[in-house]
Amino acid sequence: MIETRLTKTRIRGGLWEGVLSGSQEKPAIEVTLLERPIAGVTVDAVPDRSGEWAVRVPIPADALSEGVQTFVIRETGSAETLAHFTIITGVAMEDDMRAEVDLLRQELDMLKRAFRRHCLETMA
Repeated sequence: MIETRLTKTRIRGGLWEGVLSGSQEKPAIEVTLLERPIAGVTVDAVPDRSGEWAVRVPIPADALSEGVQTFVIRETGSAETLAHFTIITGVAMEDDMRAEVDLLRQELDMLKRAFRRHCLETMA
């Protein structure tokens, strides 16, 4: 079994870019910020590199606000995070700990929803 892996390549001009490897078929990718989907995400085959896909995520201007903003990248319908990236604005970045706490908070919220859904399904 080949593991799907997403590697960041760069952020430039308001666009996060990465390469997803390990999938022969075009993957469906979703990106969220504060559990809201980001529009305009593209996934294109990398020429001459079988099983590799160029992933591009536009960074919306309204996401650039004071504080820490963490974008979470997943395969559509999966709870597993392929990658994430964080943008910190308005204050000097003293430590990356705020970004990690923000990501943990989002993952905890996702787990709570999944657990509640599981409880509802098993009670029925």
